[in-house]
Amino acid sequence: MKQTLNSRLIIFILAIIFGVGLSIPSLFHTKGPQISLGLDLQGGLNLLLGVKTQEAIKSKYSSIASSINYEAKRANILLDGMHSDDTSVSFELLDPDEAGNLSDILQHFEGIKIDTSNNQYTLTLTPTEIETIKKNAISQAISTIRNRLDQFGLAEPSVTQQGQEDILVQLPGIKTAQEEQRARDLISKSAHLQMMAVDEDRNARVQTMSDLEAQKYGDVILPFASNSGEAGEKILLKAIPILDGNMLTDAQVVYDQDHQPVVSFTLDSQGAKIFGDFSGANVNKRMAIVLDGKVYSAPVIRERIGGGSGQISGGFSVEQASDLAIALRSGALIAPMQVLEKRSVGPSLGQDSIKASMIALVSGFVLVVGFMIVYYSMAGVIASVALVVNLFLIVAVMAIFGATLTLPGMAGIVLTVGIAVDANIIINERIREALRAGENISRAVHLGYMNASRAIFDSNITSLIASILLYAYGTGAIKGFAITTGIGIIASIITAIIGTQGFYQAILPKIAQTKHLYFWFGISKRD
Repeated sequence: MKQTLNSRLIIFILAIIFGVGLSIPSLFHTKGPQISLGLDLQGGLNLLLGVKTQEAIKSKYSSIASSINYEAKRANILLDGMHSDDTSVSFELLDPDEAGNLSDILQHFEGIKIDTSNNQYTLTLTPTEIETIKKNAISQAISTIRNRLDQFGLAEPSVTQQGQEDILVQLPGIKTAQEEQRARDLISKSAHLQMMAVDEDRNARVQTMSDLEAQKYGDVILPFASNSGEAGEKILLKAIPILDGNMLTDAQVVYDQDHQPVVSFTLDSQGAKIFGDFSGANVNKRMAIVLDGKVYSAPVIRERIGGGSGQISGGFSVEQASDLAIALRSGALIAPMQVLEKRSVGPSLGQDSIKASMIALVSGFVLVVGFMIVYYSMAGVIASVALVVNLFLIVAVMAIFGATLTLPGMAGIVLTVGIAVDANIIINERIREALRAGENISRAVHLGYMNASRAIFDSNITSLIASILLYAYGTGAIKGFAITTGIGIIASIITAIIGTQGFYQAILPKIAQTKHLYFWFGISKRD
């Protein structure tokens, strides 16, 4: 009995130290773990983004065309008229005897249908592959946006899918118009990096050439970026890129010889090989660095470029270069997005929500504690102490894991007050029943906890499972509610079953000596 007493009381004391020690710094914003406030409590930006999944399909066709073009050149297979759009990839095989070797290349591409007629090849994606690309575009966009916002330094951004092709982004803490614009630019930037060859034979006529004429030559006309050295000019590029940003592994801000910020990028082994082979075969020709459909530079290749690294320059500010590096590191958005809805939540509205929630929490706590003390006397006081410890534990655990407190989360804490005291009510009633049956105080406390624990465990475990499922499959507000209720359930088990029982066992000798049942349990002898 003594060993059980000591262990339970020690656990309860440790829970008090842990809860109070970590929750107070968090509540008063001093050093230590902190709880982040959600969008509905501290204000911020709410964006609903629409994903243009058709562009992801177009990008896939472009990637297929680029790969076929590269592999065919490696195998000395002559192709002509390579063209890709958002419906197919088409080209002509000039030497019919190479059909077998070309088939060996094409069989490595999954999810495509190949049609041939008079050495003219047309490749289309299967319906199943198209659906897969669309789903992947959504999931990749969510992952990429999260990565960018994490590196941007925002606390607990929320990025979730809404509907079939929409994404809901919530950014707590965004207060100024400048922060809002920077965050929107970072989210919406496709960061699609491409290396493209300049059509040196026809580029002199680019200012008078139409897009339709350029397409006839397998080219595309792109403008220079506004902050590049040749802003406002156009350049004629081969439509099939040499390589794209899918092969990029890192991007960092560095400074050039003029001490201006530029973005240095590194390619993977495959990208480095393609980059090296192309630069070696095209010395004294130009290669354009294209980002999101705009040319940032088109330097002349002086020698073979090995190592798989390069730089993007364009008169960037330090902030612009940093944001571009973040976007490139986190990956390109294979499908561009558009803002469907923008809503700003002011911090004053968040303060009103916090005030209303605190009134509800304090009011509920005071009423519950008052009822427990009046109805159960000293047992009610013990239950109230456990309830206070329970609240501190919730705050402490949330602070340790850096959880976000939302308005539904505040509601979950209020609900947890009721759940936690319910366990103590069951225990006290079971103790009363044992005392009325003639058991001594020590035996009554033991039977009360033994009989109540089964019901408490059953009800709390099922509630905990529900909270876990809500967190796993819920979004936004539902997750905030699930976090606080889940933590609260675990804390109530520790405080109600383990903590208060250890406390009772520590003072049992004193209770047995006084024998004032009404003082301790709110029950008179005649009951």
